[in-house]
Amino acid sequence: MTLASFLFFTMLVAVITYLVTRRDDHASSRGYFLAGRSLTFPVIAGSLLLTNLSTEQMVGLNGAAFMDGFCVMVWEVWCVIAMVTMALFFLPRYLKSGIATIPEYLEIRFDHQTRVFCNLIFLIAYVAILLPIILYTGATGMIGILDVGALTGIESPTTLLWSIVWMVGIIGSIYALWGGLRTVAISDTLNGIGLLIGGFLIAYFGLAYLGGGSMTGGVEKLQNLPEGTFNSIGGEDSSVPFGTLFSGVILLTFFYWTTNQQIIQRTFGANSLAEGQKGVLLTGALKLLGPVYLVLPGIIAIALFAEDGIKPDQAYGRLVSTVLPNWLTGFFAAAMIGAILSSFNSALNSSCTLFSLGLYKGVFQKGATEEQVVRSGKIFGLIVAIASMTIAPFLAQTESIFGYLQKMNGMYFIPIFAVVLVGMLTSRVPARAAKAALWTGIIIIPLGYFVYPFNLVVESMHEFHFLGIVFAYLVLLQLILGAIWPRETEFVQEDVGAVDMTPWRHAKLVGLILVIAVFAIYIWFADFTVLQAAT
Repeated sequence: MTLASFLFFTMLVAVITYLVTRRDDHASSRGYFLAGRSLTFPVIAGSLLLTNLSTEQMVGLNGAAFMDGFCVMVWEVWCVIAMVTMALFFLPRYLKSGIATIPEYLEIRFDHQTRVFCNLIFLIAYVAILLPIILYTGATGMIGILDVGALTGIESPTTLLWSIVWMVGIIGSIYALWGGLRTVAISDTLNGIGLLIGGFLIAYFGLAYLGGGSMTGGVEKLQNLPEGTFNSIGGEDSSVPFGTLFSGVILLTFFYWTTNQQIIQRTFGANSLAEGQKGVLLTGALKLLGPVYLVLPGIIAIALFAEDGIKPDQAYGRLVSTVLPNWLTGFFAAAMIGAILSSFNSALNSSCTLFSLGLYKGVFQKGATEEQVVRSGKIFGLIVAIASMTIAPFLAQTESIFGYLQKMNGMYFIPIFAVVLVGMLTSRVPARAAKAALWTGIIIIPLGYFVYPFNLVVESMHEFHFLGIVFAYLVLLQLILGAIWPRETEFVQEDVGAVDMTPWRHAKLVGLILVIAVFAIYIWFADFTVLQAAT
């Protein structure tokens, strides 16, 4: 029954996606990379949510909650502020420029070299960091949920890991390389429905299991956990101390939801600014529910497995296999596969877009036809998929995959976000300042992480504070260079007429409500005595 329900839901998503997108334009770059600019707000919201709601979130963030408690919900709730900013400030500028990639915007604002440099940074980060992590966490979650070893008869954990990584990677490649952005977005939306339902069910069944069949009883038992487990304020010994909310944490979330190509590419496919804004703000509203299925299960796992000595990244899979009824296990495993595929094929599609439009047509073959551009993306994507499937199993030695992901993300998140933000807020800062900031950022951050004696300085503070200091320095560097060597003329952004730029009339009101909700959640769960204890 488990296997049958898994296959049924997986095939159902594939068939519906094919039927919906079979007549789409997959031959032109506009159709393949931007879904023909036809996406409406439900599809944008569904795709945004599931691209984010992947296994590094389900497995990794619940694992972080297993270690640190409720304070890790910052990654779900705090990001809503960034999403409101995306809808009201960043998205209008992106759509006005008619761009398909973030580096393309940097070319419009600065110059072609800045675009090429940013393209390379994104591509290296996706291949070496993001895609392998998606595959590894997905495989780890599947092994725990489905007990794949018993189903297949494969006893070696290493063999299981390699097998699932390659199976998921191959299926995801088919979606991304042959379907394009709209295929990815439609399958994301369908899988998102399944994963949201499944995520809430895990929280429900987990509480019921903990309470001996009563969800209320489970809630009461959670109240007996160590003091501070449900505190939204992280202490100095947590992975997200309270002070980091205003330094590295907010910077990472702002980059992720305003500048990360993998995430925001679906907003570039919006058929109007209003639809894009509604899609982003709806995603923000849904993210406020994130702690229920991305943090609470990890805390339930504390109550059930704290004495078992399991690794944090094993907590979620262990919980699912323990509390979920057998007849639902296959459905949830299929939804998990959908989450893995969603993030993998979204990142892979973005990699293809960055290469084809930024490097192949922008550098190697400037006169390439539409067919050649699309074909180059598919070939490059195949190479990237194989490389990421090869790297992924070697991540098994990491202690916390979510912590590792955030640390690695900082190496390219911070410099790119600093350049994009200064580019939007100023009109005289020149290209040389942007390139200097990019070079400085990608050199300073790895030195601080890995190279003696620079790493001693970083170890004396929290790494998120280090990212905040680097960001401030990169912004200041650009402003100083802009004052010394300003552009000869002010930059004026032109509306290329790609989409209707009429904003959604309720966007500001809805954004304000979401920001108020963020602070209300924090205050409701806050216990500031943890800060007094630290001092």
